[in-house]
Amino acid sequence: MTHSSFALLFAVVAFGSVTIGSVAHAADPQPYRVDIASAGDGNMDSTLKATSDLLALRGTAPVSPFGLIARARSDVDRLTTVVESFGYYHCGVAIKINGTLLSNPGLAETLTALPKGSDAQVAISFTLGPLYHIGSIDIDGDLPEGVRSTLGLTTGEPAVASAVLAGGARLQTALQERGYAFAKVDPPVAYESAVAPVLDLHFHVVVGSKVNIGEVRIEGLKRMHERLLRARLRLHTGDPYSPSAIERARNDLLGLGVFGQISLQIGTAVDDTGGVPVTFKVRERARHAITLGAAYSSDLGGSATVTWADRNVSGNADVLTIKASGTDLGGSDTTGVGYNTSATYLLQDFGRRDQSLQFAVGALKQSLQAYDQTARTAGITLIRKISTSWTASVGGTATDEQILQNRIEYNYTLLAAPLNLSFDSTKLASPLDDPRRGIRASLTLTPTLALGHPNATFIITQLKTSGYFDLDHLLPTDPGRTVLAASALAGVAQGAGDTSLPPDQRFYAGGSGTIRGYAYQSVGPKFLEGPAENLPTGGTSIEAGSLELRQRFGANFGAAMFLDAGRVSANLRAVPGEAAVTTVPGKVPAGVMVVSEGLRIGAGVGVRYYTPIGPIRLDVAVPVNATASDREVPGYGSFQVYIGLGQAF
Repeated sequence: MTHSSFALLFAVVAFGSVTIGSVAHAADPQPYRVDIASAGDGNMDSTLKATSDLLALRGTAPVSPFGLIARARSDVDRLTTVVESFGYYHCGVAIKINGTLLSNPGLAETLTALPKGSDAQVAISFTLGPLYHIGSIDIDGDLPEGVRSTLGLTTGEPAVASAVLAGGARLQTALQERGYAFAKVDPPVAYESAVAPVLDLHFHVVVGSKVNIGEVRIEGLKRMHERLLRARLRLHTGDPYSPSAIERARNDLLGLGVFGQISLQIGTAVDDTGGVPVTFKVRERARHAITLGAAYSSDLGGSATVTWADRNVSGNADVLTIKASGTDLGGSDTTGVGYNTSATYLLQDFGRRDQSLQFAVGALKQSLQAYDQTARTAGITLIRKISTSWTASVGGTATDEQILQNRIEYNYTLLAAPLNLSFDSTKLASPLDDPRRGIRASLTLTPTLALGHPNATFIITQLKTSGYFDLDHLLPTDPGRTVLAASALAGVAQGAGDTSLPPDQRFYAGGSGTIRGYAYQSVGPKFLEGPAENLPTGGTSIEAGSLELRQRFGANFGAAMFLDAGRVSANLRAVPGEAAVTTVPGKVPAGVMVVSEGLRIGAGVGVRYYTPIGPIRLDVAVPVNATASDREVPGYGSFQVYIGLGQAF
């Protein structure tokens, strides 16, 4: 094979193969089956199968016997290119149909003689030959200091075409990141050694001049004010040229949520400023949007949600969102239909970049086994993005609510000042994407003054964390196909006891958010006597965790296996696994008792269907170690079903 042949191979791998010709469609198509032998390398086998027209077109493009022969001959060239790209440049690809080689002149007659409807048997096998390695590496061009190492190729490693091409791409990117905007690295030329399976590589590099960012333009704006975008952009005329800085600026503008698309136009020559002009071509999203949602679980029943949003109220990327939900529709742990309505107004880049101010009002009604609640809420929150991973917020909320528990009505006015610090290293392009690796964590402190009967002052602390681990490095699977996810929750209320703490501020466990398999809010302290016998009272501390294995199948389907565990305590001195019985003073009738029980475990399986707006989730879970008191809680079942949009965590 000459050096020009190797250069052509690298070009084919870089730009993809092209098939020229037409597919024959006979009046009597010839069905066939394909057996493709393993080449001994999993990655190569996958690429071979994806490249073969015999496999790809078998069910969608019927062919005549002569068309089958032509398709097989085309596959010889296609598959040879694949094997060569893995470093086997003296390989062979053999295709037989019903045991006859393609070169046999009697093959067409053999196929036409087959009985109508019988399958032709196509067998594909490979002879790899020696694996070629990289010899010398020559770069023609004056490279700046420290750039050559970015090529990432070393003498003696396998001469895999994709790796060689990737090295050239890395070299060109490194030059451009150093300000050489017009640097160009040509596809390498490979020279075959006459005495050994070795390829000597030659790269031709044109470095060019070092330049800065030129004029920055924004085109396509309609309602959005350019002033806000200019203040937000961290890319300015005179900055050192850097493709990654330009891409970060593009993603930064997309993060406002106003634009559906932003494309880049990079100048091919310097402008009047002496720099490279950069143009952001934007397309604004539709200003208004309506979304519908629904969910179901056997404990909480069905829910339906409609959301209306104005994504750009005044041209400053300010967002008004109105949401209304009907909830508690027929669940075993509900006693009536509820609602949850809210309106939020978000001012982005409030006062400074990466800082927003949100106003919110809402109304809530829920009828649960634990309590009935009607509430009106209002709040304001200042949110600061500290870095790409860290976010902090501080706010103030006011809630006026009426709660009925154990046939006693409580009226509260809650004044709270929630503080939150969150971390997210999952680096998802969209909130709808499935996390594959990284960590999410949040710490929330909520000092609260409760004005009611009784009055109380308390601080609720919650720590939530979840981790995602892609198992592609441990298992023979592609990235993102097998993911292990884990979550943990810890919370405590300090300053108020389990009876002076308002019922809706207490901790409960059970349900899709904590321990699947147990009815919503059913895990934790319960009344032992009185009108609310066996109903949950809530507690002052919670510990819960989940472990979930997520496996994808094909393009759109997936499955999950999970194990959840947790407990809720009526007081901080409760010991896991032991019952702590306390008398409830105050309004609760004398003699009524509550019991705080130990750890509860739930397990289950689920299926996923992946859509552009996130996975549709169906989980079925069972309680593993339910006690007699758990089984007496209204809504208890031998299993629970959960249907919704998005992963459990």
